[in-house]
Amino acid sequence: MNRLFVLLLLLIFLPTAGAQVAVECSGVSTSSDKTRVVLDTSSAISHRIFTLDSPDRVVIDIPNARLVGKLPAARAGDPTLVGLRSGVRNRGDLRVVVDVKHAVRVKSFPARRDGGGHRLIVELSPASDSLRPSASGGTTRKVSQRSPSRMVARSSRARTAVIAIDAGHGGEDPGAIGPSGTREKDVTLAIARRLARLVGRESGMRAVLIRDRDTFIALRERIRRARKHKADLFISIHADAFNNPEAHGSSVYTLSQGGASSEAANWLADRENSADLIGGLDLASSDELLATVLLDMTQNATIEHSTEAAGAVLGYLKRVGDVHKGHVQRAGFVVLKSPDIPSILVETAFISNRSEEQRLRSSAHQERIAKAVLAGVKTYFSKYPPQGYLSASADSGLDRTAPRSASARGLRHVISRGDTLSEIAQRYRVTVSSLRAENGIEEGDYIRVGQVLSIPAGS
Repeated sequence: MNRLFVLLLLLIFLPTAGAQVAVECSGVSTSSDKTRVVLDTSSAISHRIFTLDSPDRVVIDIPNARLVGKLPAARAGDPTLVGLRSGVRNRGDLRVVVDVKHAVRVKSFPARRDGGGHRLIVELSPASDSLRPSASGGTTRKVSQRSPSRMVARSSRARTAVIAIDAGHGGEDPGAIGPSGTREKDVTLAIARRLARLVGRESGMRAVLIRDRDTFIALRERIRRARKHKADLFISIHADAFNNPEAHGSSVYTLSQGGASSEAANWLADRENSADLIGGLDLASSDELLATVLLDMTQNATIEHSTEAAGAVLGYLKRVGDVHKGHVQRAGFVVLKSPDIPSILVETAFISNRSEEQRLRSSAHQERIAKAVLAGVKTYFSKYPPQGYLSASADSGLDRTAPRSASARGLRHVISRGDTLSEIAQRYRVTVSSLRAENGIEEGDYIRVGQVLSIPAGS
């Protein structure tokens, strides 16, 4: 009985295993040569830090941690900082993102607080090359988000952006069949061909049809073909079906985290036989930790880009007809699993709904869907152009008053009567704090009609 009592006391008073680390940003300071971000932590931590560009930012990942309090806002006129933001990854890891106005070198090191306690200090200084110092004194590769699908150096000459268009199903796989006998494989091929023709008319874009006739292609073969053509974006076209004939509307999907994790495991397991390059390095010649980190960084960048592209496409589909869900959805579709090509799956409508089936058979409606998808693609490329690509505007013959994403650099907004900072920030998908910081607008300052605001790179 005494042993049991002692054991219970130990369980009560011992710290809980795996308890989350509390992280609080205790300060940000900027001088002429460096910026310092100070994170106080409730215990010693491990962390991973890397940089991304287009827009430039520093990412700090802390496993099993949570943010306490708010992150400080950047001061107006700050030469380096746009702002700080945070998010939760893997249901329990903390990610802190430091948005910056230019490329930076990164150095991070632990320290002790006055009076005890743990602290992580992150120092940013202007960058002069593409390799950044890491916490261990080595270097961290700068990961380009202009094109996650090609994380190796490219020529600065203008080039063509490649869009892989995948018509779902085909051959002995008809896909879903509508009440009047319309086959999904026929509808998806018709829309894919129309989209390919529209893409072909755009300056600086080239379409690759994964399936250009009624033939069966295995799902992973579709990914392989897109990678063979060095696609900058993969779009899979489908027509949904459900046992409820009233279900209707378009949907856009990206890869779920569960799907990404399983695919990462497959790639790492097969890396000895793989000639594919991730981050410019051969997985087969990398040690386990390096291969895991490289693949994780690549997948994170790809999923982030996929979400941007999916959101842009969904925004234009909303103007063609109803949408099934008003937000981008996530699923483990095999065709979305390329770790280095941003990929989206478009469910154009419910072919099981009689009225939507009839619209899907209409050439005019197929053209409208193709134009909406193209408009979304152009909006995405205007924000994240592949390196060397001269981006086009999102003018597709649709309404030009749609919200636009901030382009990589140089976007301006002329204030009209009735404009507010919050509405302008929402329109360009940036934060109010970054908009203030970019233009030196202090709290309480008024904006005036005719004033020209510089829009920061995407927040």
